[in-house]
Amino acid sequence: MPPFVEKQPIQTQEPLEKLVAPQAAPWKYEILYPAVLGLGYVHLAAIYGLYLAVTAAKWYTLVFCAFTAVAAGIGVTAGAHRLWSHRAYKAKPPLQILLMIMQSMAFQYSAVTWAKDHRTHHRYSDTDADPHNATRGFFYSHIGWLLVKSHPEFRKRRRLTDLSDLYNNRIVMLQHKYTTFFCFTFCCLLPTVIPVYLWGESLSVAWHVSMLRYAYTLHATFLINSFAHMFGSSPYDKSIKPTQNAFVSLMIFGEGFHNYHHVFPWDYRASELGNNWLNLSTLFIDFFAWVGWAYDLKTVPDDVISARAARTGDGTNSWGFKTK
Repeated sequence: MPPFVEKQPIQTQEPLEKLVAPQAAPWKYEILYPAVLGLGYVHLAAIYGLYLAVTAAKWYTLVFCAFTAVAAGIGVTAGAHRLWSHRAYKAKPPLQILLMIMQSMAFQYSAVTWAKDHRTHHRYSDTDADPHNATRGFFYSHIGWLLVKSHPEFRKRRRLTDLSDLYNNRIVMLQHKYTTFFCFTFCCLLPTVIPVYLWGESLSVAWHVSMLRYAYTLHATFLINSFAHMFGSSPYDKSIKPTQNAFVSLMIFGEGFHNYHHVFPWDYRASELGNNWLNLSTLFIDFFAWVGWAYDLKTVPDDVISARAARTGDGTNSWGFKTK
């Protein structure tokens, strides 16, 4: 028997209107005040954490903060995104457990919820069924979508998103069942307790620097939804909003080659360039492929990439420079 009863996406009898991007119908925002207060606190704590990082934190704490920021980011990029949302490669249980813990460090819901939102985003990108529709502007696509009630078009179509593969995965379903426990423990509790008990950092410094790291991971991820849907080049498909943006790739470990990713979402590299100094997530996956914990890595043949770029691209190369 499967580890979990397979759940099928909810079916609907009413036909769904075709949404053509970019699209954003008139809509009245309903502010979610608990979200405003929660994210407001995180940002105020992060600002104070930045001050303490400069004036009071021990260097062990700063190194530990950087390490956990990278781990949390890769938990999102290599785990929630490339593995569980796109199934761009397969991972053996030890790597899945590691990625589940790392993704919990980012405190961006469970991997199951993250994947459900992201699969819906790809299917209806830059329309009202996209949870962070970039057509509504930079602020909305960056963080505003978390501060208001989600669009009814998104809620309706999100229910149809198939997650049967994840519902039958014991590891991600364990995290999903105990999301608050896993996220609070690995994002907030342990990153605060470890500096206090291992090298005598003050509780206030440890907590606020941890909030600084959490805020960084949030905004680095959000840049993909906002910046990389508005600024940059489109070497593979100039008809869509996602772009190539090296700055975003630098901030979130290789995820800024976004025009490529939306054209070829199943490529585990999330970029044509693959192994390069801006794609730490790919290097992480490659390392575990060498270890034997990652396998069936999906890529796109070079001739397919070149043909698509010649047919629908804007004439730039993967770095955004004109090729002619």
